[in-house]
Formats: sequence, C-alpha cells, structure tokens
Amino acid sequence: MTLERMDTDALQSAVQQAGESWLAGPTPLSELPDAEKRLRLGATPPPGEPSLEARELAAAINRSEAAQSAAGAPAAFDLRNVGGGNFITSVKDQGSCGSCVAFGSAATVEGTFRRQLNDPNRAVDFSEAHLFYCIARAQGRNCGNGWWCDKGLDAFKTDGVVDEACYPYVAGDQNCTNRCADWQNRLTKISGWRTITSVAQMKEWISTRGPLSCAFTVYNDFFSYRSGVYRHVSGAAAGGHCVTCIGYNDAGRYWICKNSWGDKWGDKGFFSIGYGECGIDAQMWAVESVIETLWVNGAKVLGLWTIDQERNAWVFLDKGIGWRRIAFDNDVIFADLLTLFSSAKLTQSPVNVYLDAGVIKQVYVF
Repeated sequence: MTLERMDTDALQSAVQQAGESWLAGPTPLSELPDAEKRLRLGATPPPGEPSLEARELAAAINRSEAAQSAAGAPAAFDLRNVGGGNFITSVKDQGSCGSCVAFGSAATVEGTFRRQLNDPNRAVDFSEAHLFYCIARAQGRNCGNGWWCDKGLDAFKTDGVVDEACYPYVAGDQNCTNRCADWQNRLTKISGWRTITSVAQMKEWISTRGPLSCAFTVYNDFFSYRSGVYRHVSGAAAGGHCVTCIGYNDAGRYWICKNSWGDKWGDKGFFSIGYGECGIDAQMWAVESVIETLWVNGAKVLGLWTIDQERNAWVFLDKGIGWRRIAFDNDVIFADLLTLFSSAKLTQSPVNVYLDAGVIKQVYVF
C-alpha cells in the first residue's frame, strides 16, 4: 500500500479534530519516500506468530485492563529517572535498514544490565551490527525483510553479542566480516527471556526489573510524531517496528518507549504511545538476566567476607558490582585470589576483575 505524502499542518489539524493532543510536524523521516520509510522498520512476525493486525485487535481488547493501576506497581514509572538515575542507554539510529529488532533487543538488554547491577552509569553498549549482520543474516534476514523481536533475544541467549566497539553499526547489508579479531572473547549472553501478555505484569516488570522489548504497527502519521501521547489518526500502515518500552503513566494512559531513529526524531528519540494502541501491549518480551561474564576494570575492593566452609569467600566491589564470590574450584587459585583482594583492600589499590557467570576467576592489582 502506498504511503501518501502527509501535509503536517493538515495532520495536526486532524489530530486536534480527533480529540488527541500529540504534536505532529516535519521530522527526519516524515519526508522520506515510501521505500525509505519502510526501511526504518523491520519487525516481521514469522509463521506461527500472530499477525500485526491480530496483535492490534488483542491490544485493543486489553485497553481497559491497561488503564487500571497494577497492584504492587507505581502509577507512573520512567527508567530514565529512578531516584535521579537514568538506566536507559543513549538513542541510536538504525538508518536505511530494517534492523529495528537488533536495536530494540540491544537496548532492552543494556537497560536490564544496568538495573541488574543497580548502576545507571554502567558503560554498556552492545553491537547491533553483530546481532543483525551476523546472527540474523545466518537466518536469512536482511535490511529488506527484517526480523522478529524474540529472535533478537534468542541470539543474546544462544550466541552472545559483542560490544559496539568490536563491530560498529553502519546501515546496509553486510557479510559479518567486520568483527574485531578477538570477538569470541567479547560476547555477552543472557540467561533467558520470557513473553509477557498481562499489562499488569508488564508494569510490574518495568518498575522492578528493567525495560521490555515490544512491537507495534507503524502508520504513516507516526513518522511525523514530535511529542505528546501518540494515537493513530491518519494514514496507511507501513509495517511492524520493534522498540524498547521504558516506562508508563496510568494517569495519561500511555507507555514510554525508546526508538531507533536518532535523537532528532520525536521527543529526543523517545515517544509516548497510548495504552492498547497499534498492538503495542499485545505482547512484550522480558530479559531474565544478563550473565556476568566480562572484565570489570578499575574497581575498588570495599569489603571481604568469608565463612568456615571450604573455599567460600566473597568480595564487595564498587562500580555497581557488589558482592561476588571468589573462584572456588581450586585451592591454589582460591588462596591466591583471596590474598590479592586482601592486599588491594588494605592498600586501596584498583583491580581489574574477570567475572565468569558472576564468579571472580581472575584479578589484576595495580
């Protein structure tokens, strides 16, 4: 279906006539031709999954539930401001490639990791290029046919994803030859993911565990979104889009989402969308946890704890790491690590620590 070129003044008038309050106007995407607009999407339900149309119907049915406050969850929540801390990483731009699933998945895992560590300043940035041009490509996906949200999280669980510096993203199909030489040592995995269809559980998860991946139908008027609570008013459907849900507001009856169209689009790259709108809350995807197999550099030892059990000692590190167990599978290694940590605590020396599934396996003291 052709996406007609939208007159933003006429669209704003239509928004007001429909009784809605969101602001429409020219954006970096609103003036693009049809083919380029569709390349900014890329969430394609595979066989066996509900269609975008079916998802819209399911969300519309749940709209009344969505408007109700969830027991145990606050009436409003935004992961960009939790006690003054921002747990959401910066907005990126997928460009002319239907790779939104890679961006929605990476942003969800990044935010989950920060919440898991309770560290809004944790430097974390996963490679959308690795996700899409390597893993999705191996499944026959490309800029033209997109991917689906759960597949991106599957990739994090089974394959692992490198950091952005290892394979920087550039829009356009690639053959996975641009990874760094040591990419196999730079993989991060998640323990698993789950599907959530209850709106109350979505709110509870966001307010206690972290962001959620979600998908919705993008209509032509959405490309002209500038601010406010979006509800579809005018224009044909362009396709499906995967984003990250980072908050909600029961009084205003809307979700808050992080997009992947750069920070010049929308509300500095973010948008709010009404409960039950365009299939947004028919289903969302949650990351169980991020497996902590990584290097932590320049940490300080703030505490040590041990008990009268064989090879059972823990160290408390700053940088949001907290208590972590010292490797316990070898007497010599255990004793060496404990000695190094004791020395580092005494001298207040920084340490580089290697965590393998959350257990400290190596340490270098400066």
